[in-house]
Amino acid sequence: MSLLPFTFIFPLIGFLILAFMRDRLSQMAATVVGVGSMLLSALTAAFVGFTFLTTYPAGEVVQLPLWTWFQVGDFAPGFSLSFDGLALTMTGVITGVGFLIHLFASWYMDGETGFARFFSYMNLFVASMLLLVLGDNLLLLYLGWEGVGICSYLLIGFYYHERANGRAAIKAFTVTRVGDVFLAFGLFLLFREFGTLNIQDIITRAPEVFTVNNPTMILTTMMLVGGAMGKSAQIPLHTWLADAMAGPTPVSALIHAATMVTAGVYLIARMHPLFLLTPGVLLYWVGAVGAITLVVAGFCALAQTDIKRILAYSTMSQIGYMFLALGVGAWQGAVFHLMSHAFFKALLFLASGAVILSVHHEQNIFKMGGLRHKIPLVFWCFVIGGGALAAIPWVTVGFYSKEAILWEVYATGHQYLFYMGVFGAFLTALYTFRMIWIVFFGEEKTHAHKLSGVSYWLPLSVLLVLSTAVGAWITPPLQGVLPESVGHIMELAGEAHGKHTAEIIAMSAMGIGLLIAVVLYVLDKGRMLTRFKASRVGGALYHWCYHGMGFDALYDVVFVKPFLLIGRLLKSDPVDKTWNILPMLVSAGNKALSATQTGSLRGYATSFGLGMAVLLVLVMMTVV
Repeated sequence: MSLLPFTFIFPLIGFLILAFMRDRLSQMAATVVGVGSMLLSALTAAFVGFTFLTTYPAGEVVQLPLWTWFQVGDFAPGFSLSFDGLALTMTGVITGVGFLIHLFASWYMDGETGFARFFSYMNLFVASMLLLVLGDNLLLLYLGWEGVGICSYLLIGFYYHERANGRAAIKAFTVTRVGDVFLAFGLFLLFREFGTLNIQDIITRAPEVFTVNNPTMILTTMMLVGGAMGKSAQIPLHTWLADAMAGPTPVSALIHAATMVTAGVYLIARMHPLFLLTPGVLLYWVGAVGAITLVVAGFCALAQTDIKRILAYSTMSQIGYMFLALGVGAWQGAVFHLMSHAFFKALLFLASGAVILSVHHEQNIFKMGGLRHKIPLVFWCFVIGGGALAAIPWVTVGFYSKEAILWEVYATGHQYLFYMGVFGAFLTALYTFRMIWIVFFGEEKTHAHKLSGVSYWLPLSVLLVLSTAVGAWITPPLQGVLPESVGHIMELAGEAHGKHTAEIIAMSAMGIGLLIAVVLYVLDKGRMLTRFKASRVGGALYHWCYHGMGFDALYDVVFVKPFLLIGRLLKSDPVDKTWNILPMLVSAGNKALSATQTGSLRGYATSFGLGMAVLLVLVMMTVV
């Protein structure tokens, strides 16, 4: 376990080398440093994980203190690491999928200006995420939390010469910062109540210190959920994610599959004993919000024309499923779906990057078409990855993780949440088929060239295999780390009578979605949709969904415009002008008195006489 720190030290060293020598490194040297550091990190994580699984019993938590970070009075947080089954799962996803994304990025970014700068940011991104999941205290977690925030800003705005990209980066940084403030409030409350930010101490003592639905604990968990909503792009702090597609496509893959958006899911799962004390917050602020988000994101994905924005909304939807699972206490199901989602979403984003390069950086799906013969590997990546996204039964990894979540929701008796999840599955099948059919079938609208290179086909091939049922064989070692769910307990007791019912309902919704998509896009060739979009109601609905259901417009009216108005009012600095009244009065008095300095002896004598007369009158009044 002594090698555990090297999982984030290797990419951190890669960042430092690339950051300080970026202009003096060749592209090959930058590739070796950037991709090589991730390979070393992944190998180290694999060795540490194997050692942990073969040495320690299930549920064991290994502490690795390194040094005292700083000390202020009795507060002395350590720079220490903690490793258990949950940390192992997250570390494996971050380093394994992260390495494949880095390898693909070395091909995708070939010849780009700022090649070394790009990989320096990518290495720092992974190092920050690893610090987030390995830190044994919430302050260290918060350091990694802020690290992934600043890296997302740098990578989303990588092509900063275009103003729109800079705006997208600022938007992502600002919206997620709102969530970060909530998380900071949560940490303050936890430190006030427990006197420490050590995660194990807090989750061990919480049931002893607080009763269920204690007001302080409710406020604390609400603050933690606020932080999770920001990082994991859940309503209402979700508006940054679609615009984050401004960055290079490997960045999108890293954010959506291996790092940033999974941070909120990890935080709630890690702090689960606190949420068990606040079941209302867990159900409504986590589960219901996730259900609403997955439906809203599904509608938005249906109206998008940019291939990356479709996948962005699908990520928002799938994270919604994870929040839904957390909300009903399916902790292990949420983490399993996090892992499977990392496989097929990394595959889809990297494959979309290959499509974009093949058609000369075109991202509009309606300007593509007929690509299955030109780039057959990418076509099958979309078929398998899209199948996993839509949860095609038995052959894709997404089926096993998503159906497990829907069964858990069904088992807990929250039928309205279950049917929202089922409806989300229907929408997912619909927009996934739409995307694949338009891009790979029909008439070729943009000339595409064939793709080649080991760094291109190797990551896609590995992720393609992991996105099939093979990926479902990987079982996260969460026994004893996260509580058992209601559905799993019912299965062990032989009472899971409704499981097949839930599966049939979910699969039927997916099948209906595919069938409707075939009718609309294959048989009707989109004519019915064109007529609907041309109508007043259809055009309004399309416009509404295309623009994210108006959340950006709402926030513009409620937050942005008032802020700009206040900025314009303060532009002339009225506070400073108010204080300037005093020197203005002094200056006016000075001018008035200066006017009396005429040099006339007669005037001076007159003023002297008047002054003496006034003094005499005052003296006489005083005496009387």
